[in-house]
Amino acid sequence: MNAVDEKLLEREREGRPIRVALIGAGQMGVEIATQAGEMVAFDVVVAVDLTIERAAAAFADRTRRADVVQAKTADDVEKAIQSGKHVATTDYRAAIAAPSIDAVVDATGSVEMGAIVALEAFEHKKHVVMMSVECDVTIGAVLNRFARQAGVVYTLAAGDEPAAIVELYRFARTLGFEIVSAGKGKNNPLNIYSTPETEREKAEKRKMNPRMLSEFVDGSKTAIEMTAVSNATGLVPDVRGMHGARATVETIGSVFIPKADGGVFSRSGVVDFAIGVHPGVFVIAKTLNARIRDGMSQRDMGAGPYYPLFRPYHLCSVEVPHSVCQAVFYNESTGNPLPVPTSECITIAKRDLEPGETLDGIGEYCYRGSIDTYAVARKEKLLPLGLARNCVMKRAVKKDNAITYDDVTIGPETVLWQLRRIQDALHGDAV
Repeated sequence: MNAVDEKLLEREREGRPIRVALIGAGQMGVEIATQAGEMVAFDVVVAVDLTIERAAAAFADRTRRADVVQAKTADDVEKAIQSGKHVATTDYRAAIAAPSIDAVVDATGSVEMGAIVALEAFEHKKHVVMMSVECDVTIGAVLNRFARQAGVVYTLAAGDEPAAIVELYRFARTLGFEIVSAGKGKNNPLNIYSTPETEREKAEKRKMNPRMLSEFVDGSKTAIEMTAVSNATGLVPDVRGMHGARATVETIGSVFIPKADGGVFSRSGVVDFAIGVHPGVFVIAKTLNARIRDGMSQRDMGAGPYYPLFRPYHLCSVEVPHSVCQAVFYNESTGNPLPVPTSECITIAKRDLEPGETLDGIGEYCYRGSIDTYAVARKEKLLPLGLARNCVMKRAVKKDNAITYDDVTIGPETVLWQLRRIQDALHGDAV
């Protein structure tokens, strides 16, 4: 990590704090705003949500107290910021357009809203931290393209698994290691037929939305996150859905390697996930250089040639300020898609689906997410997970089968669909 702490102290001396607009004041958004209240020269100065009360609540738990006022226009937001106030508003446009805002964090949890917020931010030359990985795996390549054209940064959020994995990947790649695999531990038991109903009791105990918990348990979130990693690194899934092998921290270096050396993969350069290793993330690096291997052995990394690099934590929204600082100070991301997608997060039926059914949301009752290569998804016309909501089934699809574009009538025309068509057109595809 670059000297972010020193740069923040310099900004503090100069009286030039980094100012952030937070779009979405749910659990993650509130944590970001609260963490900002612990920092020097960094602040969430405006929070947006569907009601003023929810937006204002983003500032309630801060150690450094906030004087919160309401605002309806960009001018009002700017005046409040300049007078040292914090702003609660229901208008994301007003928040983003305020001249003092350096970066925008999308914490709405909505794929569609993530797309809209990003476009608005690019229009006003603001960096974007995208917390909706679902949005990133659907249209991240075109959003990153638009960000570069606007001269700003589009980035995944530090603290989430994809960015944490990319951090390890960049570290190992910089040193010249071969990247054999990258992955994450599965944080929840895997039940690919999970629904909000099956998770309701556990969700209530954990004070979670049952749909959100179901998205984790049914494997959709893991597929989404590893698609994001694949698209940011060029690493590929070895098989549809990945292996999801059982392992421990001590054994990941012998499991997530090619079969020829006792592992589970048919090749090198793979994304996958481990059952039994959580909440950490890992990269398996390789070197055949005898001198380097001797040095690694002396540092208790084993005989090689495979070396597991393991990060045992990811702090979710608590780490997000690092992404903002990296964008503002260095014009760099903590992870962003390559120009051409490597993988697709695809849509798999959780149950038999009949003609005329309208598909619900991720983590609900109709489908779950999986992963395959972008080339296979194009060839088989597989429906991206982020586009499935509100599509109507044209023909029956059996449980456990992939849903294709030919199986559905596309739902209402949205910004998300428009952006996906642009992204596909850039790569010679048609939706």
